[in-house]
Amino acid sequence: MKVLVLGLGNMLMGDDAFGGKVVSRLQERYHFSEHVLLMDGGTLGLDLLPFLEDADRLVIIDALQMQAEPGRIFRLEGEEVPCAFASKLSVHQMGVQDLLAVAELQGNLPQEVVVWGVQAGTIEPALEMSPEVTRALEPVVEAVATELAGWGVAPVAA
Repeated sequence: MKVLVLGLGNMLMGDDAFGGKVVSRLQERYHFSEHVLLMDGGTLGLDLLPFLEDADRLVIIDALQMQAEPGRIFRLEGEEVPCAFASKLSVHQMGVQDLLAVAELQGNLPQEVVVWGVQAGTIEPALEMSPEVTRALEPVVEAVATELAGWGVAPVAA
């Protein structure tokens, strides 16, 4: 089984950096088997399609617009996943909708897709995330590690 852990977002746009920062912390804190690929997908959109071709399971980590209080954590799966990207928080999220749709059309959509996200507070040029979203980093790092363990590809502390 191959698992892709994909952090999304723009590191220069405040809370939109969330996905990439979670992936960075996972890489710093854990070692992963050869069956797990961690990737900061930035804002690449359809350019990420080749990475989905071999994945059996996909974890997407991103800042979301869920009409909730900033910093609230969400775990979404199944039919909830496309809905999470229907309300565009930043330009890359339209790319995520397209990415998942094209992967499905090509028969390359992973059998299981899970989104770990946080309600963003502010998406504007900034190198730092809001305090509310920053507080969500550690819980999501641990939640993703637990998710992977549940799939039989538990990370090992570095």
